[in-house]
Amino acid sequence: MRCSPTLSAIIAVLISTLFFSFQDVVTKQLSGNLPAWQIVSIRFFFFSIFALVYASRTIGIRRAIRSSNLKLQLLRGIIIVSEIALFAYTIGHLGLAEMHAIFACFPLLVIALSVIFLNEDVGWRRWLAVSAGFIGTIIILRPDTGVFDVYAILAMICALGMAIYTIITRKVAHTDQFETSLLYFGVVSFIFSLFFTPFVWQQPDNTQWIMLLGLSVCGIIGHFCLIKALQLAPAALLQPFNYLVLVWAIMWGYLLFGEILGGITLIGVTIVVGSGLFIAWREYKLQKNN
Repeated sequence: MRCSPTLSAIIAVLISTLFFSFQDVVTKQLSGNLPAWQIVSIRFFFFSIFALVYASRTIGIRRAIRSSNLKLQLLRGIIIVSEIALFAYTIGHLGLAEMHAIFACFPLLVIALSVIFLNEDVGWRRWLAVSAGFIGTIIILRPDTGVFDVYAILAMICALGMAIYTIITRKVAHTDQFETSLLYFGVVSFIFSLFFTPFVWQQPDNTQWIMLLGLSVCGIIGHFCLIKALQLAPAALLQPFNYLVLVWAIMWGYLLFGEILGGITLIGVTIVVGSGLFIAWREYKLQKNN
């Protein structure tokens, strides 16, 4: 039985959340010993090799580098590598679950930005859900929860960066081929990271090299699935499914790092996730009626 493009996109996003959660666990372990830009540079070195091989075997490098939105592709690569470097630095100072509790507003940011930059239709009910989600984010960031500090602000910036990257990815998907987006994602990000990595490089030991390789594999699979999903379905439809990353983060944070979110923070998380699930349900109803 052949899956519809929408269902295939949802499955791809769900797979990406699992591998992104593995990636975050390894990143947290490494960030205490290696600079964030070095971690990111090694990740994108392997990803760029994968992207070059994949593009050469499918449509060829010459066709893959032809972009109808070259400036957006370049900007997209710079934004995502900067966001990932900032994420790697921040997660070394926040708990895994805390980081993702704050990062949970990212899908709501995508929905809000999709109206402005993608002209995607978002009705008043979904706007109401987005507003409720932002209230939930404010609850998470309450000063007396112990989460709100400079690193919480950095986590919010990460969420905004990821939302902007997602919007640009969806926009270029209208004109550029999948291989083109994959290639620019890997190569541009790797080249940009080289402006910083030589100044912070520390020689990894054997264990760290194994972890960096595992991190790179998780990143390749996660971003491959995410880019493919955004080629197949609207950003506003897919983003609520990214909340599964939060579930993984809470689980891994508890099992591996002994992290437990406070009651007030969990209330905020529930509001944010509930808002996203309501949006997903509304999207399903609208598609069913059509």
